[in-house]
Amino acid sequence: METKSSIFHATHGVMTKEVGVISGDLELRTTCSDNGVLTLAITYVGAEEWYTLPGENYHLHDPRDHEVVHRMLTAVLERS
Repeated sequence: METKSSIFHATHGVMTKEVGVISGDLELRTTCSDNGVLTLAITYVGAEEWYTLPGENYHLHDPRDHEVVHRMLTAVLERS
């Protein structure tokens, strides 16, 4: 299992399942299991409570793509 984390600034916000839209300085955490199951979590920088992004059952065909997918997600969420 591999976890990646990135900090970014979301001016317009990111939708979460639990609390709706959050914005500002955020941290994205993606975790990929050995069989490609991908989980996504987001929090305010320095906060302890993590939220989930909408959607479910994320699965990578090849777990080696985790790094690229994580970077793409960070870039897209930062533009939100």
